[in-house]
Amino acid sequence: MISSKAFLTLLFVSLSCTGFESASANIINIMPSKDNTLYEYDPAEGDHSNGAGFHFFAGENAMGEIRRGVLAFDIAGAIPPGSTITAVSLSMNMSMTPTGAVTVELHKLLADWGEGTSHAPMGEGDGAPATPNDATWRHRFFDSVFWTTQGGDFSATVSASQSVAGTGQYTWSSTQMIADVQSWLDNPGSNFGWLVLGDETGGATAKRFDTRESASPPVLTIQYTGAPRARPTPRPRPTPAPRP
Repeated sequence: MISSKAFLTLLFVSLSCTGFESASANIINIMPSKDNTLYEYDPAEGDHSNGAGFHFFAGENAMGEIRRGVLAFDIAGAIPPGSTITAVSLSMNMSMTPTGAVTVELHKLLADWGEGTSHAPMGEGDGAPATPNDATWRHRFFDSVFWTTQGGDFSATVSASQSVAGTGQYTWSSTQMIADVQSWLDNPGSNFGWLVLGDETGGATAKRFDTRESASPPVLTIQYTGAPRARPTPRPRPTPAPRP
């Protein structure tokens, strides 16, 4: 018959043989690694961009010209591989608008793109002549690498949407954003960020958001749990025989 002391020793060894430590929850805030505006192409004006600007735009201006924002985050550089993403939210500051509430959507980009040194003057709504490697309405990287579809290659699936009215901070959050970020962590080569799509059904709907170069950059907040860490399994020690 086994003694109570021997039983407790065997129980401890059995529990220790699981070999893994529980994962802990973590929260991290990261700013974009790049952002830009795709200004609808006008042959009379040429290809415009705003790679180094303080703002990007989403929607239509008063002339009916479309603007689309693009932004990306270095997920793999901020979160350990093997982690599980549990929550995601994107906060952006909208700093100028000519209209009331419109819906602004995030769509997962399907191809890489660039951020050059272009910097639009004044309110930045018209952009500036594109510089090498800028993203434009036609180009992923100005002036030799093109989008498959002008205006950006992006998923038709809406990753998140938010009603944007007056100036201020707005937040996007959804289960699809969690899936997007998880896929970018697991496959960094597929991380091209999101396209910010505004109301393109009528003029004067554009919303101006602040970029990473501004004093109020976009912030992506990610909650994740790290991969369980294996730990050495202790070797069982012989239990002394009970004294008679």
